[in-house]
Amino acid sequence: MLDLDRIAINQATTKTRWGFRASVEGYARHGVRQVGLWLDKLDECGLAEGKKILDANGMRVTGVNRAGPFVLDGSVPLSAAVDAARTAIDVTAELGADCLMVFPGGMPKGSRDLAGARGRFVSVAAALVDHARGTGVTLGLEPLHPMLAADRSVLNTMTEANDLCDALGPGVGIVVDVYHLWWDVRLKAEIARAGADRLVGFHVSDWLVPTRDLVFDRGMMGDGVIDNAQIRGWMEDAGYAGAVEVEIFSQADWWERDPDEVVRTSIERCQKYV
Repeated sequence: MLDLDRIAINQATTKTRWGFRASVEGYARHGVRQVGLWLDKLDECGLAEGKKILDANGMRVTGVNRAGPFVLDGSVPLSAAVDAARTAIDVTAELGADCLMVFPGGMPKGSRDLAGARGRFVSVAAALVDHARGTGVTLGLEPLHPMLAADRSVLNTMTEANDLCDALGPGVGIVVDVYHLWWDVRLKAEIARAGADRLVGFHVSDWLVPTRDLVFDRGMMGDGVIDNAQIRGWMEDAGYAGAVEVEIFSQADWWERDPDEVVRTSIERCQKYV
C-alpha cells in the first residue's frame, strides 16, 4: 500500500472550494505534507505569506504551475510571456519546489503550422533553461493528450519530451501525467528512457468512459480505465521515488463536493488503486 508520505495533492483538485491557505491547511489536516502549487492561488496571499503558511503546516512543494503558455496570438507578447516565466522560475526557487511546469500553449488562431508552434516552444525553453539552471530550478515538461494540441499544448508525447530533454541538457525534466499519457504504446519504454534523473513528477487521476469534457472531466482513481498502479510500477522501475500527486479537474463532480471528502477519497483511492 502506498505510504501517506508519498501522496501529494495538487491544488487543482480542490480548485473551486479552497484558496491557498485553506488548501494547504486542509491537506495537512488529512496528513498530506506535499502540495502541487498554482501561482494564481499563491497570488491570493503573496510569496512571503505563502511560505509562512507552507512552513507552518510542514508542507513541501512538488511542482509549481506554471510558466506559459507561449502562443503568438497577439493576446500577450511572447517577450512578456518569457519575462513572466523567468519570474516564475525565481518564485519556484524561493519555494524550493521540485520543478516549474512549463506550458507550451497551442497553435495561434487560424494557424495550421504545428511544426512552427513546436519549434517556437523549443526556442522558448532553450531561452529559459540557463536562467533555470542558475537558480537550481528544473523545468518540468508535461506532455498533454494529442486532442489538446491545437488549443492547449503542442507537446504531446513522452518521446517528444525525452527528445527535448536530450536537446536542452541538464535543468529540464518530465512530469508524467497518466491522464494525458496512459494510451501511448511507447509509454513504458519512454519512462525507462527518461530514468530517475529526468522523472520529476507523477500525476494520477482516471479517464472516464464516457468523458464529457477533455479537460474538466477527470475521474478519481479507480473510476475509469487507467491502470495507475502499472504506470507507477514503470516509474519506480525507472528509479522514480518522488510524490504520487493527485490532480483532478472535475467541473461537474469533484469540484462540487466538500473538499475534505475529496482529499479523504484521494488518499483512499491512491492507497487502493495506485
